[in-house]
Amino acid sequence: MHKVVLFVLLLLGFNASSQVLRNRTVKLMGSRFDITIVGPDSLSAEHHIDTVIAEVTRIENLISDWKPDSQISLVNRNAGIGPVRVDPEVFALTERALQLSRLTNGAFDISFAAMDRIWKFDGSMTKMPDPQAVKKSVAKVGYQYIVLDPKQSTIFLTRKGMKIGFGALGEGYATDRCRDMMLAKQVEAGIVNGSGDMSSWGKQPNGRNWTVGITNPLHKDTIFAVVPLIQSAVVTSGSYEKFVIFNGKRYAHIINPKTGYPATGLSSVTVFGPSAEVANGFSTSMMVLGKEAGLKLIRQHPQYTSILITDDGRIVSSPGLKLKKRRL
Repeated sequence: MHKVVLFVLLLLGFNASSQVLRNRTVKLMGSRFDITIVGPDSLSAEHHIDTVIAEVTRIENLISDWKPDSQISLVNRNAGIGPVRVDPEVFALTERALQLSRLTNGAFDISFAAMDRIWKFDGSMTKMPDPQAVKKSVAKVGYQYIVLDPKQSTIFLTRKGMKIGFGALGEGYATDRCRDMMLAKQVEAGIVNGSGDMSSWGKQPNGRNWTVGITNPLHKDTIFAVVPLIQSAVVTSGSYEKFVIFNGKRYAHIINPKTGYPATGLSSVTVFGPSAEVANGFSTSMMVLGKEAGLKLIRQHPQYTSILITDDGRIVSSPGLKLKKRRL
C-alpha cells in the first residue's frame, strides 16, 4: 500500500497559553514519522518525543517481518511446521487483523506478505502478466489458513510458504499506542504521524484544533479538503503515483490479495475515526473494494467517515463530513 503523507496545518496566532510546541521528523518502521508534542516547556516536550520514538522502535522490533529476530519473522519461518508462542500484544494485533480480513472477505488479508510481486510499476512492464502467473502469485495468500490459539497465545500458519505482515496496520497501531501512552502521562496535546497514519489528541497551544489538509491527487498543488481533528485519527491510502495503463485501463499498485490483480476505480481513500489502526485497515480495503463496496463497508461503522477520489477525479465524502476547500 502506498500511504500519503498528510499535511498538518498549524494555524498560528496569538498564544495566551504557556504551552510550547515541539516537532521532530525521524525514520521509523522504514517510513517517515512526524512527531509533534505540546508541553509546558521545551525540555519536557522533547523528552516525550524521545518516549514516542522508543515506543515505536519497541513495536517495530516485535512485529516487523523484515527483522529476522522479530516474533512475526519466527511465525513466518514456522509456516507449515508448527505454532509459535507470541506476546499477548502481538497475538491481539494479529487477532484484530484476522477479524478485519474476515470482515472484508479478504479485500484486506494479513497474509498478503506471501504474495509474489509480479506487477512492476517502475516503467518496465510492457504488457499484462500471464493470467496463470497472476493466479500463482496469490497461491500462498489466505487468512483462512491461519490458526490462533488464545489459551496458548500461539499463531500457526498451516501452509508452507505462508507469511503474515503488518505493513498495512503496524504504523497505525504504533501511532495509536503512542497517543494513548501520552494521554496516560497527561500530555495535553500532540500528533504522531507515521507516513500518513496519524493519531492526534488535544489542541494547539493557541487553543485551536489541529487541522489536516489533504492534497488532490490529480492537482498536487491543491489542498482540496481541510478537516479539523478532534481526538481522532486519519489515514490516507493512494495509488496515483504508481500505476500502469493497458488498453486504456489504469491498474494501481495496490493489489487485491484475493485475485492478484491491481485495484481499479479509486485513486485515494481517506478515513477518519478514533483509531489509526482501524482507519488504515478500512482505507486499504476500500481501495481494493472500489467505490460502491467501499462505501457500503464504511457505512457499517458510523464512528468512521471517509473521502474517496475516483480515477476520474470525482470526490465522494461521507454525509456530515464538512470540508473546507482551500487552494495553496
